[in-house]
Amino acid sequence: MTTAARIGILVSSDRASRGEYEDKGGPAIEAYLREVLTSPWEPLYRLVPDDRETLAATMRKLADEEGASLILTTGGTGPAPRDVTPEATRDVCERLLDGFGEEMRRASLREVPTAILSRQIAGTRGACLIVNLPGKPSAIRTCLDAVFAAVPYGIDLIGGARLETDPARIVAFRPKS
Repeated sequence: MTTAARIGILVSSDRASRGEYEDKGGPAIEAYLREVLTSPWEPLYRLVPDDRETLAATMRKLADEEGASLILTTGGTGPAPRDVTPEATRDVCERLLDGFGEEMRRASLREVPTAILSRQIAGTRGACLIVNLPGKPSAIRTCLDAVFAAVPYGIDLIGGARLETDPARIVAFRPKS
């Protein structure tokens, strides 16, 4: 029997965490994962304010205590003073993977010139891959489409749960044996 991979969906939003705004980023991530993953997985949804310490503590808990192999964050990646998700991610990651942010920005720039303002990053903590995504659902899809083919193998390399994708949607890259 295959154990379901645990995937953290971490939303950073002052307004949504206070109930003033409906979170659309978290549901967009979950819908994307349901579309592309064929292996069993379990979402671990968290909605927190734009606070560096809270974000970092939540990432640590998801990775270290709750066994998430992947954490996808949404929100808090712009240049505004309360946008602190990349700083929190740096605080918890053991290694940064610069190519994720570079490729997500490159893909986003094809759609909107303000993508250059995005500061999303990615990195690893133990057997968990952490990827920052923007807050807008269409931008989430653009960014995940740009990088998701590398996600399953990246998780394999750090000892996380195996993720399988629907090849009709995303062909996960894994080297031939």
